[in-house]
Amino acid sequence: MASIILKNARIVNESKIIEGDLLIKDGRIEQLGSIIDSKAKQEIDVKGKHIIPGIVDDQVHFREPGLTHKANIATESRAAVAGGVTSFMEMPNTKPQSTTQAKLQDKYNIAAEVSPANYSFFMGATNDNIDEVLKTDRHEVCGVKIFMGSSTGNMLVDNAQTLDNIFSQVPMLIATHCEDEATVRSNMALAKEKYGEDIPFEQHPIIRSVEACYLSSSMAIELAKKYDTRLHILHISTEKELGLFNNTIPLKDKRITSEACVHHMYFNDSYYPTLGSKVKCNPAIKTEKDRQAIFNAVFDGTIDIIATDHAPHTMEEKSGKYASAPSGLPLVQHALNLMLHFYHKGEVSLEKIVEKMCHAPAECFRLRERGFLREGYFADFVVVDIDHEWEINKKNIEYKCGWSPLEGVKMKGKVESTYVNGQIVYRNGVVLPFSAGKRLQFQ
Repeated sequence: MASIILKNARIVNESKIIEGDLLIKDGRIEQLGSIIDSKAKQEIDVKGKHIIPGIVDDQVHFREPGLTHKANIATESRAAVAGGVTSFMEMPNTKPQSTTQAKLQDKYNIAAEVSPANYSFFMGATNDNIDEVLKTDRHEVCGVKIFMGSSTGNMLVDNAQTLDNIFSQVPMLIATHCEDEATVRSNMALAKEKYGEDIPFEQHPIIRSVEACYLSSSMAIELAKKYDTRLHILHISTEKELGLFNNTIPLKDKRITSEACVHHMYFNDSYYPTLGSKVKCNPAIKTEKDRQAIFNAVFDGTIDIIATDHAPHTMEEKSGKYASAPSGLPLVQHALNLMLHFYHKGEVSLEKIVEKMCHAPAECFRLRERGFLREGYFADFVVVDIDHEWEINKKNIEYKCGWSPLEGVKMKGKVESTYVNGQIVYRNGVVLPFSAGKRLQFQ
């Protein structure tokens, strides 16, 4: 693989911004410093633009196998690198579900052929597959996913003994979707009684309520503390849940961690009247008070990482009434843009964005040699023009589903190019035809 030197960059990494150069050789970072005097096969002058580590997104749904009319690993990993995401961890609620080692391996085989981004896939837990779950190699697989609330794919794990078995026996990270099913069903029954078939989308955060989230999250944490399980709670959506987490312990020492998704940091319930199903997701986007509390919690260390929960559906599917419109938003291409929106508003620094989208996911999952710009690490990084102004529209959306809840929104800051394992996979609006991604490894 050819050596490349990027000159005259502003490098954002490990709480600092330095002006300097980056030399990559054989897929890894060879040298990083203020001025590098080295001959390389290719020299690129980035002219003062910023270089950040590749983003690590720990929660995406790429819909393959079985749901490929919505998306597939090839299309959505292309959207990922267009947004500066160089590594993703994908969820098991496909058709068939990734609930056996063979079905899990099928997804790795597909990604090895088509993905420009690095990849890992969660093993899915059900009410009756504990034997398969326990075969999972924690050095080769990011974690075990439990749906403690039903969502797309009907993988609900609601048997108390099963949950006890999983939390007491699984030696690796367990990631949970937490919403109390009985509470959600009760709220849904009340909504149907009141509105019939015409439930307004504004009811979504009332049906999938604060209490539903809190009951389930607190139960998961209780089980994790009982068995000293390594627990990671996904997509925190309420202010109330924040009291369950600790911001006084360094991330490297935490046994219980959490994630916020960009939509819960950007949208609030005032968007339901105009966007409707386009902002329907599980758990629900809630009040402005919840949004602001989650945003603050990310940057004070209460919530550990930022992700997307990228979950595409076709516009035809999303066009139904409330009860039939599936939950989920496509976001993986635009997560960095949303964070740069807050940067330009003066609400967060570039260093903090990099910490929460790059460093912290790598540390949380004990990712090998990724998530930081360090000599010897894999050369996953992004060149960003933070002042470039543009608008999200159908012409520049890479998602197979072809839409975004952010269409028409003007952004400031754009990915200029993305490198994965030292190979350029995205440049100036074009995803290049390279399957540069590798299987992620975990310490």
